[in-house]
Amino acid sequence: MFEDSTGPELRNPITEWVLRCGIALFFVSAGADKFQPGWIKLFQEIGFGQWFRYFTGVVEILGGALVLLPWTRTAGLALLACTMGSAALLLIFVVGRPADSIISSAIFIGLIFYWWNRRID
Repeated sequence: MFEDSTGPELRNPITEWVLRCGIALFFVSAGADKFQPGWIKLFQEIGFGQWFRYFTGVVEILGGALVLLPWTRTAGLALLACTMGSAALLLIFVVGRPADSIISSAIFIGLIFYWWNRRID
């Protein structure tokens, strides 16, 4: 007659897969895009060399793949959140374009929010 309001909330597995697939698709495509010449100028401004562009692309692809698997989701989210947080900080303090960091900051916050709401499974 009375429902237990303190029990764990049930999550819709289809919604979980859609969210994880969306995150994975976004980061795999963003990581693959880092291998295109359009990113050369930004990574030159950062000053770490072009190896860092390739490294960032691989990290984004790997993080996106890890988010797909339920048992590696947290590691993938942590990897991607660190990448986006670092991107925001680099854009603010190294490149000197704080307005450009809004998107990477928003993605960072979104990843943290997603993890926080799904951390108990």
